Amino acid sequence: MTRVGTAFIAALMALLVSSPAIAGERRHGLSTFGDLKYPASFTHFDYVNPEAPKGGRLSMIGTAGLITFNSLNGYILKGDAAQGLGYLFDSLMTPAQDEPDSMYGLAAHSVELSDDRKTVTFYLRPEASFADGSPLRAQDVVNSFTLLKEKGHPRIALQLRDVEQAEAVDPLTVRYRFTGNQIRDLPLIVAGLPIFSKAYYDIHDFARTTLKAPLGSGPYRIAKMKQGSYIVYARREDYWAKNLPVNRGRYNFAELRYEYFRDRTAEFEALKAGVYDLREEFTSKIWKTAYDIAQVHAKQLIILTLPDARPSGAQGFFINIRRRKFADPRVRKALDHAFDFEWTNKYQFYDLYKRTNSFFENSAMKASGTPGEAELALLAPYRDQLPEEVFGTPYFSPVSNGSGQDRKLLRTASKLLKQAGWTIKDGVRVNAAGEKFTIEFLTFSPTFERIIAPFVKNLKILGIKARIRLVDPSQYQSRLKTFDFDITTRRYVLRVTPGVEIRSYWGSKSADTPGSFNLSGIKDPVIDALIEKVIAAKSRSELVTATRAIDRVLRAGHYWVPHWYKAAHNLAFWDKFSRPEIKPLYGRGVIETWWYDAAKAARLEATR
Repeated sequence: MTRVGTAFIAALMALLVSSPAIAGERRHGLSTFGDLKYPASFTHFDYVNPEAPKGGRLSMIGTAGLITFNSLNGYILKGDAAQGLGYLFDSLMTPAQDEPDSMYGLAAHSVELSDDRKTVTFYLRPEASFADGSPLRAQDVVNSFTLLKEKGHPRIALQLRDVEQAEAVDPLTVRYRFTGNQIRDLPLIVAGLPIFSKAYYDIHDFARTTLKAPLGSGPYRIAKMKQGSYIVYARREDYWAKNLPVNRGRYNFAELRYEYFRDRTAEFEALKAGVYDLREEFTSKIWKTAYDIAQVHAKQLIILTLPDARPSGAQGFFINIRRRKFADPRVRKALDHAFDFEWTNKYQFYDLYKRTNSFFENSAMKASGTPGEAELALLAPYRDQLPEEVFGTPYFSPVSNGSGQDRKLLRTASKLLKQAGWTIKDGVRVNAAGEKFTIEFLTFSPTFERIIAPFVKNLKILGIKARIRLVDPSQYQSRLKTFDFDITTRRYVLRVTPGVEIRSYWGSKSADTPGSFNLSGIKDPVIDALIEKVIAAKSRSELVTATRAIDRVLRAGHYWVPHWYKAAHNLAFWDKFSRPEIKPLYGRGVIETWWYDAAKAARLEATR
């Protein structure tokens, strides 16, 4: 996943809120479905320690695959943004991570939703301010919205498409108006937008990349950085909102430091040497074998697995169907038959993973069995536009014999390619025009070559000339933004309550939008129609029905060769932190709820 949009988009996709806010009534929170968990009188979220001590430093490796940065503007398409920039900015409301879709007042103390849900009004706290002490007012909120919609990353702008107007009713009141019928999530989306200082951006160009620290309003400020190497955020002792109920027990570290390394081997060695404190381990071989070390046995370095209740996301080899050679779904299905997950999982992953099949894996939104009555009601109008398999059991990737070269699956793949017009001539797969079938796998990670190489070997058996193209991270991000690849590996995670953002994943318009998540280039009017059904769902049961229907159609389209998942976070960290007894259901909770434990740190230092 690309950089920012990453912090913001990940947060935005994780935001969306809980209680069909009673129309016309001013409330302390918003939600999509059901009642809010926390009453107006709540003092803190259940998953925090409200008395957690403040101080200390957390240094870490952030999101896997982000190995450099060259910009401190995380909300535009240009540049590779540093991690953690979301902690610089407040929003009108903030999510509770133990509810699937709820938000509570931050810069706004209350909100009012109109009867038709086409207008939402936020009432700001008069004490809200920016880091320089200037007041945060309605005009700042309006200007932030305008910047994001007109100059922001295309993924953000796409989500704001149906936000018709933002106006400052008075200095402490902001009103948004929406257009169209798919407006369910829009109050929650605008509630979660970052708030920028209008005065600051009146003299600074929002559309430019920059390495100058911006003026923020959130709990942290940038303290120091070295481009592409590290960035340090310092907790603001003068943060205006530190004692609000939504923030009690959160943001306990005095410093957050993100470290950047060029490869995972160097990352791991640096952890053992104590260069940084914490890493989430994504490499199964290292997790299974490399932590059998003295530091772990002495309980100086802690290894911990935390459950993850979020949808596990869609990771796989995404096939760029903008390229004519991949236009036929039988070709794409053949590629799936050539990838031996069972061999990969056994010999490279130590059987730590399960195969991903659904775009909504590890959730109730995953399609299974034959379509029920409600699903059929959504799919039936498009029967003449859909393959028959959509109306049966959803597609599952074939299970191999684990040999690495399952002849039965490779024979099936060969038949599919032949049916699609790709035949063998002199040992090479060609089409009717005599063009050779070639595939380039685009990657920036040397460690991932070991995963792709066996796949390449099987493709060569099928007569396909496949190769791995290793590029530097900047070139990789640039080529992804412009969809300049045959096949690439990515992972994205959907929210517990998917909404308008899925247009950026599978919508026809996003297929031609630079920087969108629609890596495969899907353009299907049926999928477009089902996306709108997801967005328009008025209850969770309607949402689940619509997501299962769209899952069936996506899986039948063979737009990817799915990878694997685990519904857990594998963490390794030095024993100088403590955490609340309750983990937030839909988050790791590390940065927001853990704290530096001085006593543990002293014991650790004494034993090193």
